[in-house]
Amino acid sequence: MTAMPSERTRLVELSAEDFRVRLREALGLYVAAMNYPQGTAEQRAPMWLTHVLREGWRCVAALDGEGRMTGLAYGYRGSPGQWWHEQVRRGLAEAGSAASAGNTGTADPDWLDDYYELTEIHVHPENQARGIGEDLLRMLMEDVPHRHVLLSTPEGPTRAWKLYRRLGFVDVLRNYHFVGDPRPFAILGRTLPLD
Repeated sequence: MTAMPSERTRLVELSAEDFRVRLREALGLYVAAMNYPQGTAEQRAPMWLTHVLREGWRCVAALDGEGRMTGLAYGYRGSPGQWWHEQVRRGLAEAGSAASAGNTGTADPDWLDDYYELTEIHVHPENQARGIGEDLLRMLMEDVPHRHVLLSTPEGPTRAWKLYRRLGFVDVLRNYHFVGDPRPFAILGRTLPLD
């Protein structure tokens, strides 16, 4: 059973300017949700500010009764030349040539033809298991004009995995290692619109 968001939680779409103003708060939420060390926020800030400039960028935030951010989701149109796109393209190519070696990915080049990259989705640990993540994802995906949505998530059983599976995300590539990160990731995707 999915818990309902608090009656005092509201979802809002943030403009690029709203996002810039609330960047420190958003990064604090990200660090708490991912259990990253504090220095991570300063490293991510320039990247997040660059993402705002990408085609199709949208951001949705969950705010509590006092207006504090309890959840955040953003993404944009994925395109050749973007770091994530090129990493996934390389991984799919390797999976296609190594299919007999037991890689469980789906080497379907169509995934990257027309997709929206769900770049970040986070809910503060104190607010998880209340349906906020699903609400954020659904609101962010409303009227997205692409065939697919793709995301990457660390391998392992988490609440996020349960959410993605419940919403129909399938394996695109499994146990992939992004350059510079020792953890294995899964690339998940689904067709749009969400049901």
